[in-house]
Amino acid sequence: MTRLSQSAERVTALLAGADLATDAAVRELLTETTARRSLDLSDLPPAEQAALIAARSQQLQPSADALAARIVSAAEKGRPFVAKFGIDPTGAEVHLGHSVPMQILSRFQRMGHDVVFIVGDMTAKIGDPSGRSDDRPALTDEDIEHNLATYREQVSPFFDFDRAHFRRNGDWLRKITLPEIIGITAQIPVSMSLQREDFRKRLDAGQGLSLAELMYSIVMALDSVEINCDLEVGGIDQFLNMQMCRKVMEISGQVPELVVATSLIEGTDGTGAKMSKSKGNYVPLTAAPGEIFGKIMSVPDRLVEPYFRALSEWLDAELAVAAERVAAGTLHPMDLKKVLAGEVTAAIHGVDAAMKARDEFAARFSRRTFAEVDDLPTVADLSVSVTEAVKALGFAASNGDVRRVAQQNGLRLVVEADGEQEQLSLTADDARAVLADLVKDRLDGKTGDYFLKVGRKLARIRAD
Repeated sequence: MTRLSQSAERVTALLAGADLATDAAVRELLTETTARRSLDLSDLPPAEQAALIAARSQQLQPSADALAARIVSAAEKGRPFVAKFGIDPTGAEVHLGHSVPMQILSRFQRMGHDVVFIVGDMTAKIGDPSGRSDDRPALTDEDIEHNLATYREQVSPFFDFDRAHFRRNGDWLRKITLPEIIGITAQIPVSMSLQREDFRKRLDAGQGLSLAELMYSIVMALDSVEINCDLEVGGIDQFLNMQMCRKVMEISGQVPELVVATSLIEGTDGTGAKMSKSKGNYVPLTAAPGEIFGKIMSVPDRLVEPYFRALSEWLDAELAVAAERVAAGTLHPMDLKKVLAGEVTAAIHGVDAAMKARDEFAARFSRRTFAEVDDLPTVADLSVSVTEAVKALGFAASNGDVRRVAQQNGLRLVVEADGEQEQLSLTADDARAVLADLVKDRLDGKTGDYFLKVGRKLARIRAD
């Protein structure tokens, strides 16, 4: 029996029989699953290694069987299996979404394989165009060094950097000659780059698209050629870039790398947008335990399962046991979400900090009425629209975000009086109305405490 299967037996037993509404059971579960993040997986046979990677990949190209065969081939040749991950240090703050591929890389590392980080000190100056609508300024050397300085510290809870290899792509890209570049690009059709939907949208909209951006994926591919890697890990937004890596490796006479593309997790606001700093719907890895726990608790219930898949070491069979208990009514969905919040918090700050955050959350929000919560943000200016009030609170980043929350029935006015609570849903049209007028029209004659609810976020309305 492998170490992972032994851990799975213990976790499954807890999930099947423990009362996950109790702190003792949750602590026992978190202790086991958090320890699993550093579990030695080197005793897994290649087929099981590949299946474990495939279970958390949105795309594995060409297949899990091909991954297993590549692992076997590397062992037969007496060389390490090499997994590559590229970092373009374009921002100093890292959020939870960035940890998703790191957890896949951790699995490879714990399986006994080599993980090579390519620090894109050269490619960061081009700027990865994936998923953006216009061009943006290239980074300076100072920008890159500043951003890279904090990256390792922030992501280290999810990955053992001391066991990884670091390479800077400027070391070889500065030596590439023009004839070499022309020799490669002559064999790559322009249509391979222009198949990208984001490029087509920018061109159709008359926005800028530089030749440097068209070259980005080819330059990135030269990193794969330099280290002759077996596999590359990246977000699904990097899938076309990694396809180019396969093409350029083939042109260079190498066996093309395999590709593992991970999901981009949805942000905490429930609007459907991916987690990002610009949207304000992210969980920074530098956040305090209570903030992380609270942000995870604020996500819509529909995100609990995908968050477990992307952010935890739970296995599919374990998730199935939890889902069965929820369906049978023996596990409350809120208790499962608290376990998820504990999982994420424990990964970054440890089990003790996660349990403390759980206690603090219960003390703050497990109340009969909103009026008993004494540290809510307050809406004091009722002369603005509901949308402007929501954005001023930091509950949404844009008008579109507020509109989507309203369309999902998540935007509400709440009045509490004499222990009774009434919640009034607001439409997208209501969101454009002046808050004072809306309060008067909807709540006139109702005395009590007024609140504005945006998804799971709450603010007090000062209506005096």
